Amino acid sequence: MPIYKQIAEIIREQIDQGALEPGDAVPSETEMEAEYGIARLTARRVTRELREQGLVYTVQGEGSFVGRPGTPRSAERTPVYQRMAMDVVEQIRSGDLLPNRRIPTEKALMKQYGVAKATARNAVNHLRKQGWVFTVPHRGTYVSPQEDWPQD
Repeated sequence: MPIYKQIAEIIREQIDQGALEPGDAVPSETEMEAEYGIARLTARRVTRELREQGLVYTVQGEGSFVGRPGTPRSAERTPVYQRMAMDVVEQIRSGDLLPNRRIPTEKALMKQYGVAKATARNAVNHLRKQGWVFTVPHRGTYVSPQEDWPQD
């Protein structure tokens, strides 16, 4: 049996036994390379095999997760920038951050969360794409008017 199928079988057993639950991230290509001593292409084939079996789904740029597409992901597996964005959304919904008022700067977010500038920028970009905030060049990023907020 090819090595990628053997590794896919190991991960499938972890899913079947509950060691990996719906929403949990499966090992990344880099993690598989290190753990099993395989090439990146082989790791990619492992993930594809699991996807074809309907055991995992992949989110571009975030990883592969146990379950079918849309399965809620475990909080600890949610990328930091998304958790930061969720915190800002909670502040907006609770009224701590008001429409047409500035949100914390990237520098303030970096300090508050102890993250790199790129992570803070990703959080703000995520909020902007969802419609929670808008940016005025050289002025800052502001909470969108309530009528522009995304609908749940």
